[in-house]
Amino acid sequence: MKLFVKNMVCHRCILAVEQIFESMQHTPLAIKLGEVELAAQLEPEIVEKISQKLEAIGFELLNDKERQGVTQIKSLLIELLQGEQLILEVPLSVYLAKELNKDYLYLTQLFSQLESTTIEQYFIQLKIEKVKELLLYDELSLKEIAFRLNYSSVAHLSTQFKKITGMTPTAFKQLTLPHRKQIDQL
Repeated sequence: MKLFVKNMVCHRCILAVEQIFESMQHTPLAIKLGEVELAAQLEPEIVEKISQKLEAIGFELLNDKERQGVTQIKSLLIELLQGEQLILEVPLSVYLAKELNKDYLYLTQLFSQLESTTIEQYFIQLKIEKVKELLLYDELSLKEIAFRLNYSSVAHLSTQFKKITGMTPTAFKQLTLPHRKQIDQL
């Protein structure tokens, strides 16, 4: 049985979800962002109790197939950005279609319909939030960040950053209270 969980965006989310399932005596076979795989079918009342526990800490079980598809897309995009370096050997559209075994046209229409933005715009938002995070860590230069996130140049990164945030990366870095968004709020 697979259950789809909304708002899982990091390794700590996976651990929190795993603890809930184990506390209910249902150890998952596998957990990844947005998805929990169990060995057996659960009774509806057990699923409801798990759902309540998940909601108490900011997650949500998804029953709707379309919402599950959007969550899978988001999870794949977040996973791409969590690596040491963003490496895509094929276009994003080909990657998503292959990973989800669905036609990209279907995926993009579904995503746009339910999220009121395109997959590409959502991915850009994620990348900009990652840029903000890396700027705040102050361990990498802008050139290194551009390389790490697969931007063609620092100028491209800076232009996209300014378009999304209204300020340059340097101006953002100088803010006393940086404006970052929670990934699950995108």
